[in-house]
Amino acid sequence: MSLLFLLALVGAALSQDPLPSQDSPTDYAPSLNVECPDFSTTSLIREFTPDNQTLHPSEIKYVEGRFNTTVQDAWNAWLGDGSGLSYNLSLFQGHFPKIGLAIPGGGLRAAQYGAGCLSGLDARNESAKAAGTGGLLQVASYMSGLSGGSWVTGSLFFNNWPTIKDLVYGNGGSLDGWKLDLPFVSPDGDDVFSTDNQYFYGSILWSVIAKAQAGIDTSITDPWARAISYHFLNQTNRQNFFTNSTAHGAGQLWSDIPDIPAFQQGLTPFPLIVTDSRPAGSNLTTALSPEPIVYEISPFEFASYDPNLSAGMNLSYAGTHLSNGKADNGSACVKGFDQAGFIMGTSASLFNQIFDFAHNTLQGWSSSDSNTLIYILQRQLRSVRTRADDVANWPNPFNGIKSSTFEDSGSTWLELLDGASNGENIPYGPLFVKARGLDVIVTIEGSADDPNNWPNGTGAIATASRLSTILRQSHQPFPPIPQTAADWVSMGVRQRATFFGCDPTQTPAEWPLVIYLPNAPPITGDDPVTNTATFDLTYPLKHTQLFLDQVHFNTISGFTPNANTPDPNFGICLQCAVVDRARTKITPVVARSSICSQCFQQYCFDPLHPPNQSELPNRKLVFVDPTPQGLTKVEGFLGANKFKLVGGLIGLVVFIAALSGGLIWWKKRRDRQMQYNRVNDFHDGDTTREPRQQERYSDYHEAEAYELPSHPVGGRASLE
Repeated sequence: MSLLFLLALVGAALSQDPLPSQDSPTDYAPSLNVECPDFSTTSLIREFTPDNQTLHPSEIKYVEGRFNTTVQDAWNAWLGDGSGLSYNLSLFQGHFPKIGLAIPGGGLRAAQYGAGCLSGLDARNESAKAAGTGGLLQVASYMSGLSGGSWVTGSLFFNNWPTIKDLVYGNGGSLDGWKLDLPFVSPDGDDVFSTDNQYFYGSILWSVIAKAQAGIDTSITDPWARAISYHFLNQTNRQNFFTNSTAHGAGQLWSDIPDIPAFQQGLTPFPLIVTDSRPAGSNLTTALSPEPIVYEISPFEFASYDPNLSAGMNLSYAGTHLSNGKADNGSACVKGFDQAGFIMGTSASLFNQIFDFAHNTLQGWSSSDSNTLIYILQRQLRSVRTRADDVANWPNPFNGIKSSTFEDSGSTWLELLDGASNGENIPYGPLFVKARGLDVIVTIEGSADDPNNWPNGTGAIATASRLSTILRQSHQPFPPIPQTAADWVSMGVRQRATFFGCDPTQTPAEWPLVIYLPNAPPITGDDPVTNTATFDLTYPLKHTQLFLDQVHFNTISGFTPNANTPDPNFGICLQCAVVDRARTKITPVVARSSICSQCFQQYCFDPLHPPNQSELPNRKLVFVDPTPQGLTKVEGFLGANKFKLVGGLIGLVVFIAALSGGLIWWKKRRDRQMQYNRVNDFHDGDTTREPRQQERYSDYHEAEAYELPSHPVGGRASLE
């Protein structure tokens, strides 16, 4: 079946009444002509100044309410009475630090690194709990994500905050896992004209066409966003992947997060997604300078705390064209633009720098993935309206706002990009906002900065520079760090847990303490499997399992200088770092305990006495593909058992011969029936079938804790 035929079916379907909400891929289209709030009493725009910042009232209510209840209980559960750190924890009650987690970009590598690291910080994970690191996730107030980091962030929320094991691998019930063995843009293999790939493309284009027909300009980001949804949102499993018996996440909105049970119960940090912008109409195809506005997206607001804008918009009405805060179309507004997949796709819209229009290729992608996504875009352009093809197109809610400082004040559209387009691959920005007052920022660093795809501090250096210049009025400064990527390498801080800013010179501290947990070679000296390329869009299950296990083990292990063994005290040291700012919030200031002082000597970065990479021996830097290793083991097994297998094979051939005739007849009949069913899946008016209903997050109960067995020092922890 050709895609043109599928598009004809799409056109017919779009002319009929839409399916109920979250039941059809066309739910990706926003709703137009929705009644606006009364502008005489309600404003969709919230303005402030860099020197007088305010947060959205609903953010304050959630964060502060949770901080004073759930988070306090989590601190007590994690640290007990504090005696393990030689503190009296009762003195810190009401003064605990406010914590944020930052998960950088880097495609599926970053998403998997974020997942593996979070499992090592989760109190529901027994090996992390036994190591003392499990519990940090529960005391965190904020979680920021960018590009691939936004995928794991969004996936956690729209699957109701499950354990990482259930999230990534599925739980045999309502969760089916990430399915990373199915390629993002060609899930049925490289042949774009295979039947199942054609069904997949038809469904994606059906969504995008519906959005375009609603009058919202689309781009390559839209099919990319829909592909992301198939893996990270909660309506797709292996049985319905190539059908339309579910909306595959269409209709799930970022502004729906407050309705998720785990959020309502105060079990989650407050999520913030980062995206960059290029000046509207500039057509820039290079990396951005630090000046263009950086935006953040919360469940309540699309905003920027950059001094040149300092404004936010009610996220529920994103997609509405506003001028000076009022709808262009009088009382008619737009709702449903903030599709969860589109939010994650916007943060990962990196196409302006890699789209080679002259040769119709995506630089850095495999030829198969590149050809496939461009194939989809070409079909899209034949049928729908677009603006800039290589960005995420957002109607500009800040048109007419801050015209003297905001570069896009005169534009009706914003052109949003991957959140790392200005070099800041770590989503630090929202966590350094002064009004949020964070004390500790945990960096779950999965960037790929060098030829071997390891981080080297590039993102942190870029943010430190922007904080010290453009954002001086509005954000906290970065603590002292190595000044160049070469320094990060020579000092070894890119390969080990490091605490930055341990000893501020002021009270209260002039900067937050930054805990840096980088993707690094296994401390044991094993072959690394986690330093994969950003544009690797497929991971066999075996690779994902090894990937997450390596990250989890490194996260809970810290490092022992001049050795290849875990630090048995790393859990205590991590607790010391996270709680340290509480000492200075009470009067008189509590002295740092001796055990925490010893920890800080090992893990804190001292610019006057920097560490050295030589303390980290036998770290292997070159990626080793685990799939060939697995094949080698299989080949060894076959060689050792070849005579037994040959005998069994002869018997199997006889058995198959007896069944072959019946199987051929059955397959032909089944294929005819499947083709009939799948074609009918494109017709939302077909009353002859009952669409399979996928359980949604609103139907979930609270996720059950998954516990891992504890491991001895020097052993391995696994997510299995």
